[in-house]
Amino acid sequence: MTSRRLSARRCRSWCEARGLLAVPLTLIVVTVAVHLATPGHPHVGPLLVIAPALAAVRLGPRLIVLTGVLALMCQVAIAMLQRDLSSADRVAQLLALIGVSGFAAVMSAGRERSARELRRVSQVCETAQELVLQPLPPRIGPLHLAAVYLSAENEMHIGGDLYAAARIKRGTRLIVGDVRGKGLAAVGDAALLMGAFRAVAHLPMTLAQLTAHLDTSVCGRQAELAAPDHHAHECFITAVLLEIPDHPAAARIAYCGHPPPLLLRPGHTAAALSPRLPGPPLGLDIGTPCYDVDTFDFGAGDLLLLYTDGVIEARNTRGEFYPLLERAAWKGERPEDFLERLRTDLLAHAGGRLDDDAAMIAIERPAGVIQQGHGNLRRDRPANLFSPAAGRVGARRLR
Repeated sequence: MTSRRLSARRCRSWCEARGLLAVPLTLIVVTVAVHLATPGHPHVGPLLVIAPALAAVRLGPRLIVLTGVLALMCQVAIAMLQRDLSSADRVAQLLALIGVSGFAAVMSAGRERSARELRRVSQVCETAQELVLQPLPPRIGPLHLAAVYLSAENEMHIGGDLYAAARIKRGTRLIVGDVRGKGLAAVGDAALLMGAFRAVAHLPMTLAQLTAHLDTSVCGRQAELAAPDHHAHECFITAVLLEIPDHPAAARIAYCGHPPPLLLRPGHTAAALSPRLPGPPLGLDIGTPCYDVDTFDFGAGDLLLLYTDGVIEARNTRGEFYPLLERAAWKGERPEDFLERLRTDLLAHAGGRLDDDAAMIAIERPAGVIQQGHGNLRRDRPANLFSPAAGRVGARRLR
């Protein structure tokens, strides 16, 4: 991802430079043409000093020097035609042109140096983020998975979007989340949560206990950072945790302040799995959190779409948010094809540029998988492995 973005950025910068270079060159040509075409040869030579100043707006030092040299040569040519090369006014104009060109080149060199440092920091952020966001397997148990991650256009707007999956006995657990904030701090919080999830997701604990453990881990990190940084307590992570059994159609879900997933069936409109009682984001450290676990039917041929807020907060030129619920119509295609179509539509809505990172994960239970009757749904027992952070737990059914 990093190399592709760098190549695209260089190509875009080169195209912009060619377009911007045309402005000062056009000014030089027009100035010389006016001088030659106008009877009496008016004093238009001083206008040439504007050319390197215009080039300094966006161009690099080499192109600025090139523009200054061309303007200087034209200034000398005009002076020779008027036979006043040694006059005080002409010498002052030449010195002013040299001074403006040199100053503009120095300022541009400093700007490019800062831009290189910014790109290095951005590359570090992207590399760290790629280490956190390890690719999901195309298949885990009976489920088919696909994921799409879209980076923000702003180079320093590296977010903390995260997702991961883990196999458990007779099932699969998944997490999708978004860290508040940007930059390396957000990537670090995402790495902490991913490490905690991968370490304990396979252990024999309920989904509520797993959620409570993750909240304890994030709160512990915030407590460690609270001493040197009094703003550390302001960090939190929104997340959705899923537990999808291999055979029963019922799946469990825990909400931590994250946008609800969408349940899709071929030929039907998407349905948002809104929680009865959403839990707080992870890491708020508000005492004893309450994480209720809801259940919903996830049968053969169904597809589940999870996403981060960067998707639904993408705006078009009129400031309208992306209508994911209306656009997420599933036609029965493969999860990766479905996400590619959704990605194309999202970028078209946002004009090809996103202000925030966006992640989408599609989970399909293929038709033909043997289903077992799930019988009566039970209420999970209160989590007590990690009390008091486990909190009150209940099982509710989403319709």
